[in-house]
Amino acid sequence: MADETNDAEQVPDEQAEAAPPAAEQIAALAAAVDELRDKFLRAVAETENVRKRAEREVAEARAYGIANFARDVIGVADNLSRALEAIPPEARASADETLTALLDGIDLTVRELNKAFHKHGIRLLDPAGEKFDPNFHQAMFEVPDANVPAGMVVQVVQTGYAIGDRVLRPALVGVSKGGPRAAPAAGNGQTGAAANEN
Repeated sequence: MADETNDAEQVPDEQAEAAPPAAEQIAALAAAVDELRDKFLRAVAETENVRKRAEREVAEARAYGIANFARDVIGVADNLSRALEAIPPEARASADETLTALLDGIDLTVRELNKAFHKHGIRLLDPAGEKFDPNFHQAMFEVPDANVPAGMVVQVVQTGYAIGDRVLRPALVGVSKGGPRAAPAAGNGQTGAAANEN
């Protein structure tokens, strides 16, 4: 009989040793829950980042998607403007009806093209009289003029174009040299001697 009691006591002890205590099970489950929560939060954050990146790319595509096409059309606008500038005012005044109609048609085409540019966020860069900005202008030559502060755009050889904050084509300009230095342009990040060296 004593043997039976010993056997009975040994069976529950073996089961107790085989099964981990409840506290260990709870700790293991809590660790698993924490790990899954961390993975879930990381997945949500990654999904949010992908969504924001996609929205930003769509916005950029809307704003700048026509940039390559616009660069090509800028040449057409230049040629139309040159065609109008090639006719002196006295020749326009004495032109016959056919030439007047042709010039009016070219002028109307230039205006419509400029309206289309404006509608799509393409702006003209005509910096005459402004401080030279290497982000939007390309200096072609210097003009000695003591009456104009140094670093000012005194002549525009070719107008530039920008879409949003991106330059499609920089304005080709002549920059003054010889007068007192111009004050630095706001927001160019340079002050004092560094600005005066430019």
